[in-house]
Amino acid sequence: MVTAVPDSPLTSDEVLRFVARLQSSDFDVDAAAGIDLISALETVKCVSVATQAVVTDAVATAISAERKELGKPKAQWRSGIASQIGLARRESPNRGGTHLGLARALVHEMPHTLARLRAGELNEWRVMILARETACLTVDDRRTIDERLCADPATLAGAGDRTVEGRARALANELDAASQVKRRAKAYAARRTSTRPAPESMGFFTALTSMEKTVCMWATLRRDADTIINSGGGDTRTRDQIMADLVFERITGASAAQGPPVTVDIVISDSTLLAGGDTSAYLHGYGDIPSDVARQLIRDALDSETHVALRRLYAHPKSEALTAVESVSRAFPTALGRLIDLRDRTCRTPWCDAPIRHHDHIRPYSAGGKTSAENGAGLCAACNYAKEGEGWTAEALRDKRNARHRYRLISPTGHTYDSSAPPMPVVELYNSRIENVMITGLFDDDAA
Repeated sequence: MVTAVPDSPLTSDEVLRFVARLQSSDFDVDAAAGIDLISALETVKCVSVATQAVVTDAVATAISAERKELGKPKAQWRSGIASQIGLARRESPNRGGTHLGLARALVHEMPHTLARLRAGELNEWRVMILARETACLTVDDRRTIDERLCADPATLAGAGDRTVEGRARALANELDAASQVKRRAKAYAARRTSTRPAPESMGFFTALTSMEKTVCMWATLRRDADTIINSGGGDTRTRDQIMADLVFERITGASAAQGPPVTVDIVISDSTLLAGGDTSAYLHGYGDIPSDVARQLIRDALDSETHVALRRLYAHPKSEALTAVESVSRAFPTALGRLIDLRDRTCRTPWCDAPIRHHDHIRPYSAGGKTSAENGAGLCAACNYAKEGEGWTAEALRDKRNARHRYRLISPTGHTYDSSAPPMPVVELYNSRIENVMITGLFDDDAA
């Protein structure tokens, strides 16, 4: 391994020149040389992660020191820094916070781990494991584990993820068993449910809770599914299918054959809904779904006692930008919030696709910003709070060539990040106007 000591601090231009060489290089090598190159590039990745960590900590320290010198309250010293790190890494603010926490741990508490990362002997994920498994320890205990596992490169040589995790956890138990109790309590405090899309218009519903409750829930579902199978009622569903249906029934109070008693919005073009078009539709909270699936959902709702309502959305004929929504029975702020939700779909901060929780004024209301679709954006709570921090600004952008809603976020360091709303489902032109049809109140038995 060749180690070079730079005569001057590394700059972004130098890094980008190296990147440009990688981008423009042709690779015509034999197998052995190719393996060497793959290994060398893996080392580059590890060294880059280590350098990012050092620079991340330096940036956070500089910003905090500047705010401290200006006499800002201590609570504001680190406000919004995680969001800046996330944007710089093209990730969400939540991931930015994770990278910031890892950087501080490596630089200030785990120097040997940082050295192994710099040498290309540990990758980012295994370093993350070491930081996670020692997070509840005192600084002195964490440094002890750092030294025992990473001072000698041979200690973790060839170790996989589970081995690294197991050895770190065993040492943590040896040094401070009480910390594991704290870890479990902290983990249990983070219990939650979540959803994410799956292929073929399916979805995962996940509950994160304690192991004993997880096992209990699964065992109960299996027991009741076996009871149904053994009842002799002629049910043709498999055990897994019955268990999945039981989860739905017990959470919603409705049978699996009925629709959920809450509002589900589907955005579908009129030509797809009424003329058999094949343009995909959009299920709010899930994503794009095939036209046949959307029509079947609507047919099933119409065939049941479910309340179904139509609301017209108006899209730009070329850019598919959502420009207006017909409001039939709601006050303007509610209809405007619905338009922003459907237009933006998820948090509008670049690289953050968290659910929308706040309808934000791009130009603050206190600064004369209007409560309008143009001056509004859907944000998650974390991004909205970060944007309200000192030094952040934003401005709506007008682009005649692209009518989709756009705005620019400007960080305290002056870096700019542009955000464009996603296009609506593509529909056919008629009379120089496009109308999309939103099926609102679908699967809403309680709608008035």
